[in-house]
Order: sequence, then structure tokens, then C-alpha cells
Amino acid sequence: MHPLVTSFFHQPSSTWTHVVVDPATQRAAVVDPVLDFDYASGTAATDSIRAVIAHLQASRLKPDWILETHAHADHLSAAPHLREALGGRTAIGAGISDVQAYFGRALNFEPAFRTDGSQFDHLFIDGERFQIGNLPARVIATPGHTRDSVSYLIGDALFVGDTLFMPDVGSARCDFPGGDAGMLYDSIRKLYELPERTRLFVCHDYAPAGREHRAQSSIGEQRRSNIHARDGISRGQFIEMRSARDRTLGAPTLLYPAVQVNIRGGVPPPAESNGVAYLKVPIRAATPRQAGDGARASDQPVPAAATGAGT
Repeated sequence: MHPLVTSFFHQPSSTWTHVVVDPATQRAAVVDPVLDFDYASGTAATDSIRAVIAHLQASRLKPDWILETHAHADHLSAAPHLREALGGRTAIGAGISDVQAYFGRALNFEPAFRTDGSQFDHLFIDGERFQIGNLPARVIATPGHTRDSVSYLIGDALFVGDTLFMPDVGSARCDFPGGDAGMLYDSIRKLYELPERTRLFVCHDYAPAGREHRAQSSIGEQRRSNIHARDGISRGQFIEMRSARDRTLGAPTLLYPAVQVNIRGGVPPPAESNGVAYLKVPIRAATPRQAGDGARASDQPVPAAATGAGT
């Protein structure tokens, strides 16, 4: 079956949000909705998700599902705003409980914080099947970038999150806590078992060399052309490349705000005694040898140069 897909680009985070529609029933799913957030002022805005909501309303579409491919580290989820406006069940991979447990400890969350994924309406397991209207959908666990990463195969359309980018960009980093380059390679090869004509929709596109941003590729194009994971690149070669590249990458700008909100299902931390919610940023002291020299932390709850989306 061939769902209709409309994609919305969030320029500040280079993120695609996808609206997936069963044309027979006008039922829909929204994949990876984005909340606007200005780090400097701590201000959240809903301009981007309002554009998605307006599209759904104008087309008289009803969302059955609000699907997260993983707990993103480079943008905040707008899932609660979409659900409040139009309904729909929020869902993510069952591996979110591992991610919650890690960051709950690393950022010293409040004792009442739950690490069972109950902030979401549903946790998907590998191979689980569901429906969007009459469209058949299947969950494919694709860990490697993160422990909770999943891809959604909806009809002939595959939504891969950060597992793959456009062929000229490659693959996601694997130095996120719980990430693993070998695991990512295995996940990619599992996706490559799908028919080559399968449409593949990415979560990010960084548009190298100034080309236009793209949302859609295909399994065949990825197998032929992906600069990191095309056919003929061995598992060992991929691990060596990915590990070396990850050591050169800095942390995403929105890492701490995004993680703290997204593992809560898009909801900020609880308000404190003054009625205001706060986001934490750990302060890490440099060792004397490192001080004044672009220092890394001597005691880091999260690897400072190795934690989030990116290539």
C-alpha cells in the first residue's frame, strides 16, 4: 500500500516531521513532531507544530498515532501539543526505558521520575504491527545511534529516524550513551533487506554543498550510494569509520534541554516551588592540565563531545 506523505522541514534543527496518511480513511500518523525552542531565552514556541496542525485540519485528517523514532538530542518534541489539539496516541520504542534510566541518573532527576516509559501512551517492541486507518504498519528496532531507536514501515514508506541520512550525508553518530557502531551497521543491513523500491524518509538532512534539502530516498539508493553504509562496506570498515568520525564531533546545542524534555514524552520537568520549570546543565570542572585548553570534563555524566544527533 502507498500512503501519502507530506514532510515539514524545521530549519533550526534540520529536522523533518512527516505526516503519513491513509487516503482511503483519512486517518494519519505524525512522525517526529518538533517544538521551537530558543536556548538563550529558554522560550518555547509552537509555530512549527501549528503548521502541521493546520495541514491536518485543512485536509480533515485525524491522527491515530504520534510516533517518535527515538528520544532526540537535537530538538524538543511537540507531541503533547499535537495530541492536545487533535488527539492521537504517543508512541516510542520500548528501549526508551534504558535511556530514561541512564539520563535519570546522570542528571539526578527528581525521585518521582519514572523509568518505565509510562510518559508515552504506547511502547513498541521489535516486529510489532499496528494500523493507520487501513494501512498496515510494522516496527523495526534499529538500535545503534541510541538504544531506543526504531524505524516504522508504513505501507511502502519507511521512516528511519537518525539511523540513515541522505546518501551523501551517511549515518548517525554512535557515541550517544547506549550507542554502538556495530549495532548500527546491523540495523542498517536489516533495513536493506526490504525491497529496493521502498521509500525511505529521514529525520534530518544537512544538505551538504548547498544542495536542496531532501526528505525522501529509497532502500535502493541507500544501498548503492550511502557514503558510510553502501553495499560492499564491511562491518569492520563501518565500525572503524564511524568510531573515528564520532571522536571529532561536538555535542548538539540543544542536547540537555532536548533529552530532559523528550524522555518525558515532550513534557518539561515538574515546576519547582516558585511555579517555574527548569532545565539542568551539569557544570563539570576541568583538571588542572585541561584548564584553559578547550577542556573536557574530568567527571562527565554525559560524554561532552559525543552525545546526540549528527553525522
